[in-house]
Amino acid sequence: MNADPRTTSTVAVRGISSTRQARQARPGDSTGRRAALVALALASLFAGPAPSWSQDLKSAPSFVDDFTSFNRQRWYVSDGWTNGGHQNCTWAKGQVSLADGVLSLGFEKQKTKDRDYACGEIQTKQRFGYGTYEARMKTDTGPGLNAAFFSYIGPSDKQPWDEIDFEILTKDTSKVQVNAYIAGKGKNEKLVDVPGGTEKAFNDYAFVWQKDSLRWYVNGQLVNTITDPAKLPSHAQKIFFSLWGSDTMTGWLGAFADPGRKVSLQIERVAFTAQGEPCQFPESLACSVK
Repeated sequence: MNADPRTTSTVAVRGISSTRQARQARPGDSTGRRAALVALALASLFAGPAPSWSQDLKSAPSFVDDFTSFNRQRWYVSDGWTNGGHQNCTWAKGQVSLADGVLSLGFEKQKTKDRDYACGEIQTKQRFGYGTYEARMKTDTGPGLNAAFFSYIGPSDKQPWDEIDFEILTKDTSKVQVNAYIAGKGKNEKLVDVPGGTEKAFNDYAFVWQKDSLRWYVNGQLVNTITDPAKLPSHAQKIFFSLWGSDTMTGWLGAFADPGRKVSLQIERVAFTAQGEPCQFPESLACSVK
């Protein structure tokens, strides 16, 4: 990483289409399915025939982003909407900032439209297929909040809903939830330990997505594997980071409480290494896991 200090700055986004690319709301508990029925209905319209398992996914090229600057060609900043009634904050570009090689997504009390809080999300403009996805990040703490690194595609892009998740429910920073959605169907979630906690230091989160398997890693340790073809995504996806809150999803996120301060998700590095390509930095999981 570049060691040169930089002044904290809010990422300003200009020249981006006003088309709202908010991903479909994703279920987290039985009381807040977040418009899942609508998402599934839309997904069925766009699904079409299932691809052959021998078919390779088209993918954007490998990359490493250590946030020495903000790449506007790579990243789209969500701004001015929410993902549904479950979300108590509005995506706001002012909650995306860069300082000293760390990208921060914020959550704070700030009246925006019909929400009392503002929150941050970024997503890639390109889609990625089989390969190794990695992020080095650090969370804050607090009930009712979700800090996430994931890949997603869905009806907003005229595709079925496929998704691969790392979601840190910051009510309990000792764990991270991994999950996958295929055609809008989840039920693949698993809570796994993060030694030392997600908020004490930066941790490495990675998943390796191949035709016949999906594997999640925390700090280089394998924590979950899926090999059932019916539970494996089959559509190229965008990469997302987000930090948001909910007043209603208490069974999953815990009862929301105003943190009384700005909280953040900090990201030091994100990388995608396409399957079969060499690893791109010494610490990369792609150097040791095939």
